[in-house]
Amino acid sequence: MGTVRAAAHVFVDDLDAPVLGDDDAHHLSRVLRLRAGEVVTASDGAGRWRACAFADGPVLEVAGEVVVEPVASPAIAVGFALTKGERPEWTVQKLTELGVDRILPLAAARSVVRLEGDRAAAQHRRWEKVAREAAMQSRRVWLPVVEPIAPVAGVLGGASVAISEAGGEPPSLSYPTVLVGPEGGWSDEELAAADAWNTPRVGLGALVLRAETAAIAVAALLCGLRSGTVRANTANG
Repeated sequence: MGTVRAAAHVFVDDLDAPVLGDDDAHHLSRVLRLRAGEVVTASDGAGRWRACAFADGPVLEVAGEVVVEPVASPAIAVGFALTKGERPEWTVQKLTELGVDRILPLAAARSVVRLEGDRAAAQHRRWEKVAREAAMQSRRVWLPVVEPIAPVAGVLGGASVAISEAGGEPPSLSYPTVLVGPEGGWSDEELAAADAWNTPRVGLGALVLRAETAAIAVAALLCGLRSGTVRANTANG
């Protein structure tokens, strides 16, 4: 966000009258212990942000003009098969911090975890909260979209979609959506569906990675390629 140095970053509904939610107010005043006058940047989550001053209350007072940051292109999406415990939550957090635009939790055939109905809806809400908090920490002004849990077949078919598979080509912005399977690998049916769509394969090297590690690795490479911090190898041979 330019050269603005801020003590914290929050999301608000209205940049002209920024109001802190209860959780954010507690975080700024009780956890970060901000003092009156310290700079806090506020964003609407859709690319617009402005500098504010923290004040007793706690409230935010407008202190700068609204700045609009264009959306990064191409949009990067990473799908990951559900894993056990808190790993999916950690994965959502790190994908957000790296700059992924869409996060796609996948119900793969060999996923150990099965979430349906109310449990799936509750987990989705939790992931959205985790993504929002991670976006605040990493000072993002575009909130990522966390999609509801979907079967792999429901995500295949897009022109920009690839799946992670040993022996595939290196990650490329030609395929900015990459799906990462479970630790047991894709099922024969999922691979057949990918073949039916002529889905490219993306490889992440010779080592076998945990599912969440693979998702983070592909996100880091794609976001690095987009920002220019990683350069594609265009050499022949």
